Amino acid sequence: MNESVKNETELESLGEKGNNSEEIFNGLILHVFRDKVTLPDGKPAVRELIRHVGAVAILPVTDDGRVYLERQYRYPVGKVITEVPAGKLDYLGEDRLEAAKRELREETGLTASEWIDLGEFHPAAAYCDEKLTLYIAKGLSRGERELDEDEFLDVFCVHFSEIFDEVMAGKVTDAKTQTLILKAAVYLGYLKR
Repeated sequence: MNESVKNETELESLGEKGNNSEEIFNGLILHVFRDKVTLPDGKPAVRELIRHVGAVAILPVTDDGRVYLERQYRYPVGKVITEVPAGKLDYLGEDRLEAAKRELREETGLTASEWIDLGEFHPAAAYCDEKLTLYIAKGLSRGERELDEDEFLDVFCVHFSEIFDEVMAGKVTDAKTQTLILKAAVYLGYLKR
């Protein structure tokens, strides 16, 4: 048996048991907690974590291999970065595909007739429980954007190979965008497994 492959039962011994959770901050998007846990060896430890409602990210792909992306100023990093269309769920348990359709329409004005689910992604599992679901959207139609009042986006379109090269060159630093572009490269046949 391959030593790097363990079944779920074998990995249970790595689990930590939560004993107490204290809310430190309850914001519009982030909810910060300090939890006391028991480690696998029985010793106590403290974990600070962010609870997040979840999000979706979409790569809209045209019939001729171009993709729609966005440029947006991100205050925490202090600059404009390139990203795929994305957004948080409106509430815990919201249907993720419906959220993806809404976010794509609101941010780009696009709708899609075909949706491909590329799976889930935890962007910062060391301190946040946020889970993003990644999609490719195809069969695109144009419509009107419906941006939020505090949303300012520059939507643009480039060939997939161009954004793939920028990801590989380190010019696109957004984690969800890197992950979605790389997964899409395999799915769309730009990279062979």
